[in-house]
Amino acid sequence: MELKQETVKQIRGLIIFTAVLIVCLWKFDVVISAFQFVLNIVYPFLLGGAIAFALSVPMNFVERKLFTERKISEKYKRKYARGISLMLVIAGVTGILAMIIFGLLPQLAGTFANLGKSIQEFIPQVQGWADHWFHNNKEIMNVVNNLEFDWNKIMEAAAGFLKNGAGSVLETTINTAKNIIGAVGTFFIAFVFAVYILLQKEKLGRQAKKVLFAFVRKGRAEAVLEVLALTYKTFSGFLTGQCVEALILGAMFVITMTLFRLPYALLTGIVIAFTALVPVFGAFIGCAVGAFLIFMVSPFKALIFIVLFLVLQQIEGNLIYPHVVGNSVGLPSIWVLAAVSVGGSLMGIVGMLIFIPLMSVVYALFREVVYIKLRQKNIYPQDIL
Repeated sequence: MELKQETVKQIRGLIIFTAVLIVCLWKFDVVISAFQFVLNIVYPFLLGGAIAFALSVPMNFVERKLFTERKISEKYKRKYARGISLMLVIAGVTGILAMIIFGLLPQLAGTFANLGKSIQEFIPQVQGWADHWFHNNKEIMNVVNNLEFDWNKIMEAAAGFLKNGAGSVLETTINTAKNIIGAVGTFFIAFVFAVYILLQKEKLGRQAKKVLFAFVRKGRAEAVLEVLALTYKTFSGFLTGQCVEALILGAMFVITMTLFRLPYALLTGIVIAFTALVPVFGAFIGCAVGAFLIFMVSPFKALIFIVLFLVLQQIEGNLIYPHVVGNSVGLPSIWVLAAVSVGGSLMGIVGMLIFIPLMSVVYALFREVVYIKLRQKNIYPQDIL
């Protein structure tokens, strides 16, 4: 029996794939080492691509509002629009980070300076409460009565550690300095690569399409472009909505905590804004940090803060989040929880941020395939109840 050329290609591809899979399983440690080596080489460029994607969302907005929607000559747009928009976005991001850092560092310094005093003042209150509620339990009372917090002892212990472990500390400091220099160099390469991508994204896009259509069949190439367009739309919508939602939530906490005269309003608002970037669980981490700091000052105010957090969380979850983020992700709540759990277990916080839009893309593609299969069987979704 004579086989068709297409069948021969499929058999050949299956044989090659099987051989590669066997070799990978046989030399698994070598494959992992090679993968890590390649990943270390391409990591700056992967990071640059991520930075370019994050900056492209506000850059497109600025370019559209300042140049596309205004009567400006095409020559001026082509020559200056992209560069000016990119410079404005970089300046804006740098300014926001500088404001956060210079607003956060004094708060942190004051917090740590007063933390020891707050703990020292708080220990007698704990001992008084324990004496009132557990005066009949000798074991608890012994533990509570032995509580002490002495900054002098802590400083003496730290000085002894530095004195006895100076060699290891010096070695650790040198290694840390090397890591910092390496990280700065990696970030610089990634940032330059990201700027190049943003300035030449149309040209790079055309080149990538030419390569895709040259080596992939036209139907499959068009399908790949559709998937990439859906992925970009989903990720950009999720990134924009999540950032705006986090800023609104942080501002709400700063304003309400200031009105209720709760301590650490700015610090808590900034922490909650940052942690709220992580869906589902993030804001609760910020709540725990804020509640601990306020608890050291006043347990009653910490209770007020927790109640305030629950109220604002309900307002944010039911009113703000649906309007700000909307259906940009288009993922049911149960799959959002699953995506956060799986992403967090695999890649930590970064995984939580990535897996929600990634799961949304997979969900949208799978739903489209299901509808196609139903139409092929002359079954329509509205007929299935």
